[in-house]
Amino acid sequence: MKITTKGQVTIPKEIRDEFGLFPGTDVEFVSLDGEIRVRKAVLGPKRGEEIVTHLRKAGRNFGMTTDEIMKLTRGEDWGTGHLEEGDGDPR
Repeated sequence: MKITTKGQVTIPKEIRDEFGLFPGTDVEFVSLDGEIRVRKAVLGPKRGEEIVTHLRKAGRNFGMTTDEIMKLTRGEDWGTGHLEEGDGDPR
């Protein structure tokens, strides 16, 4: 097989299947004893996991209750629980 002008090669299907190299799998190239080896990359937490961890930590000191947030997002009057004049369904 040849390397393309973009530096790409195709990993044969049999190899991909045997080693679980599916679309989106991160791989890395390792130089060892004069050979180049391709292997699954050893990664830390996935990006989504990092975001969830960050948001969980950030939300610990949040001063509003869920009910207060819902009233705020719905435009409800905090005292009465009813929509303020001019708010609500535009239909």
